[in-house]
Formats: sequence, structure tokens, C-alpha cells
Amino acid sequence: MQARDVMVSPVITIGEDEAVRDAAKLLIENRISAVPVVDDAGRLVGIVSEADLMRRPEAGTERPSSSWLTFLLGERTIATEYVKSRAMKVKDVMTRDVKTASAETPLHDIADVFEENHIKRVPILSESGDLVGIISRANIIQAVATARPNIETNLKDAQIRTELLGELAKYPWSRARKLNVTVANGAIDLWGFVQFEAERRAITIAAEAIPGVTAVRDHLTCMSPASPLK
Repeated sequence: MQARDVMVSPVITIGEDEAVRDAAKLLIENRISAVPVVDDAGRLVGIVSEADLMRRPEAGTERPSSSWLTFLLGERTIATEYVKSRAMKVKDVMTRDVKTASAETPLHDIADVFEENHIKRVPILSESGDLVGIISRANIIQAVATARPNIETNLKDAQIRTELLGELAKYPWSRARKLNVTVANGAIDLWGFVQFEAERRAITIAAEAIPGVTAVRDHLTCMSPASPLK
């Protein structure tokens, strides 16, 4: 399988001049651990993760200043930490050295990137450098959970996935950025978050309506489980 077969698209992003507080809210509201940062042209310039926001005075987690710590870590490191903990804009706290991959990158290569760099998400770029998707560790685990013995993703499966994501992208209620879809041997597995049961049902029906689909398995998590189906 390749990155294109499991990546989440479109991607939730934040502008480099946005407030750090807004980045924190974005992570919480979308239940993600990191968000790509883009410039005014929409080009990837960095990524903000939970780790980048961990040492902040707002939470009382800023590292205490001491001469011993300065000696141990060095003045440059201490100054860098000060910027990251006190800066108010995303561009001053984000990680700039972002590991990326292309849509054709095999998943085993992306797994290597996760392990070697101790990261949880890899943005996916097109040949022209546009941000076209993102893969998290969870997306790879989802692929493992839905794998079929001796069956590889073929063109038909890729077409099914593209058609379903394209259909869902037409409707605001689908919240496509919180969904992921894997397809193997015509069987669709749905992952992610929905707001209401009606949304869950609509997504399932859209999947079932695609020609060539042999099964639809719903792994979606409803954020309002008590909401009645309307």
C-alpha cells in the first residue's frame, strides 16, 4: 500500500501568523496531536504538535530558570526554549524541519520515518510541493486492522476510495477532514469522528452506493452518541 491509500485529505491546517492559543484549540477540537502550518500561499512551512505547546506559562508548565539548568543545557537551548514557551504566534513555536512524503511513498517507508524520527504524523506533498494529505500512526494501524491476507490494494480499490472521498467532500455535514477511508478487495472501512448518528448513516449510505463495493464496515466514533437519528 502507498500513502495515497490511507492518507487523510483535505488536511486541517493553520496559518503561520495565527495565535498559539488558536493552534491549541484546533488540536483539541479536532482530536489531533499535530497540525501542519502553511504560509499565505498555502505552502507547508512547519508543523505544530502537542510537544511544541507543552512548556507554556499559561499552563504553569514552563521550565523554571536556573543557573544550573543553563550550565547543563547551554544558553542557546535555554533561549530557544524561552521563545517557544513565550511566543504568541504559531511561526515562533512550530517545528520547521518537517519530514514529508509523496502520495506514492510505500507505507513501510513512512513507518520507518515515524520510528527513526520519533514523530506521529507525516504531511504528504504533491510533486509541485502542494500539501495534499497527511498520515498519522493511527492511519497505518487502521490499514493493519483492515488488511486481507494476500490481497493488495489495486486500482479498483483506489478508484472506490477516491470516488467516496469525492462524494463526501461535496457536503459540509460529512466533515471530511475528520474521516479516513481504507479499501481492500472492494470492502470499505470507515474511520474517524462524526457529530451525529444521521451523519454516520449518510456516510455509510454513500459508501454502499458506490459500484464495486462488497462491504462497508463502520468504525466511526459519534461525538454525540445520545443524539437521535433524524
